[in-house]
Amino acid sequence: MNRVKVGIVGLGRLGRQHAENLAFRIPNCELSAVCSVILEEVEEVQKEWNIPYAYTNYDEMLKNKELDAIFIASPSGFHCEQIEKALNAGFHVFSEKPLGLYLEEALHVQEVVNMHKDQVFMLGFMRRYDKSYAYAKKKIEEGKIGEPFLIRCYGLDPAKAINGFMQFAKNNYSGGLFLDMAIHDLDLARWFLNAEAKQVWAIGGAYAYPDFSKLNDAETGAAMVKFEDNKMGIFVAGRNSAHGYHIETEIIGTKGTLRIGMVPEKNMVTVFDETGAVKECSDGFLERFEQAYLSEVEEFISCIRDNRKPNVTVEDGVLSTALGYACKESFETGELIMVQSPYHKLTNK
Repeated sequence: MNRVKVGIVGLGRLGRQHAENLAFRIPNCELSAVCSVILEEVEEVQKEWNIPYAYTNYDEMLKNKELDAIFIASPSGFHCEQIEKALNAGFHVFSEKPLGLYLEEALHVQEVVNMHKDQVFMLGFMRRYDKSYAYAKKKIEEGKIGEPFLIRCYGLDPAKAINGFMQFAKNNYSGGLFLDMAIHDLDLARWFLNAEAKQVWAIGGAYAYPDFSKLNDAETGAAMVKFEDNKMGIFVAGRNSAHGYHIETEIIGTKGTLRIGMVPEKNMVTVFDETGAVKECSDGFLERFEQAYLSEVEEFISCIRDNRKPNVTVEDGVLSTALGYACKESFETGELIMVQSPYHKLTNK
């Protein structure tokens, strides 16, 4: 295979970034088709980038046999259905996180993925492809901090993005704080600790923006998770960070500690002016993880060309969804939730 021809569905903020990477920054890749329910988005991208095919209907794009792969960057609630349709139509598939908003649909999609073993499926847990997080994983595997037993994660979105998110949430596209935002940190915890969750207790509230309560969601939430072998996870996620996009991770082991992103610096520049010495913060996830978003899609295209499977699997999507949904359930009920293996449910239907 010389060039992998890709069709993308979803041209929102993240989808547009992915589309641009596919079109201009990834070797041996061609963005051949774009799809969105918003006609103006489709027309703008097709005209500006000279894309051969444009659609407002996803099913119509799947009829295009010139394509090799489908890239799903649509709202979370559409992922499972679109993954299944694309795989059944014979395409390789990349889907943004989360795999699904409900455990049952995630398990169903896993069955579909496993029925199409000759096709590449990859899920967008891009932090695994961030250079700093990948370096931390390497240090853990080398035994630098001994056996990791605790992870602490902060994931805070900038306050200036709150209005856009509220519209997103009101359209029922989010899935809630823990499935939409904290899912990245929950995946990282499983990856770094090499353990699955057993219990979770989550709390949260709407502090500056009461409308979150009307959506049965949290503006800011926290979860404490007990993993296998008594390993621990502490997670804080929020939508109202005054200083900017703040992603911070700490992994504590028996012989040392790793910290990633303690101060969410935009770059290495310090501004000296009448306010003092200022280190500016990242504006958002597209800036902070620009390299990671590119690297994960480079891996997807390489897997197709090399006929191999990526390290991020559909099982990672199922298990992270199970943990995220348990956090959501604990937040909504106020109860300590036991996190049963989703495969236990599968074998006891």
